[in-house]
Amino acid sequence: MIPLQAQLPDGGWMYVVSIVTVSLYVSLTAVGLSTLFSLPVALGIGFTDFRGKRLVTAVVNTGMGFPSVVVGLVVLILLSNSGPLGSLDLAFTPRAMILSQFILATPVLLSVSLSAVEGVDQSVRDAAYAMGGTRVDVGLAVIKEARFGIVTAILAGFGRAISEVGSILIVGGNIVYSDGQSYTRTLTTAITVEARQGRYEVGLVLGVILLALVLAVNGLGSWLRNQGRGERSV
Repeated sequence: MIPLQAQLPDGGWMYVVSIVTVSLYVSLTAVGLSTLFSLPVALGIGFTDFRGKRLVTAVVNTGMGFPSVVVGLVVLILLSNSGPLGSLDLAFTPRAMILSQFILATPVLLSVSLSAVEGVDQSVRDAAYAMGGTRVDVGLAVIKEARFGIVTAILAGFGRAISEVGSILIVGGNIVYSDGQSYTRTLTTAITVEARQGRYEVGLVLGVILLALVLAVNGLGSWLRNQGRGERSV
């Protein structure tokens, strides 16, 4: 049996470290940007009664099932040399992967955050208004009350992003430098490559790392939900 060290591509264990680093950088950045976008939108939708609100909510929920390869293809077309954003020279870069993951994570974050915001009792808003609070103050009060649901939304968005493969393979190109360091190769795309090349043990190691990250996120989400139930029961 060939030792695992000998099966690793050029760069050895630094190859694995660089893949994990790129994966975390892209996913965390995408989810961070998605959070900054999703929370104000969720508050706006949750606070406002307008014609077509149910349709907007349905569209948001439908977005959770966006085919990732379609999203990747659309993003690549936009960023290609002949596309409307081609002058930005973002194709096959980590920034293109961040954009793709942002699009995929946002419906998840927005949908779960919206449910958390709408689940806050009306009395919380009324009390904030009665104390002379502005819309910003009321929004902060609602966010505080819905914080556990919002954190769960963020963790769900991260889980969606870190496990993505189709779109980032299209827009990122799965690029590795000649010294074995990753430029746009992530855990998911690396597993695909290693399996195709017959380096199953390397693929399994990467799979275990990815699984550990996902389980850690899910474990943190469960812990936060339990904390929320505990505080409410006091």
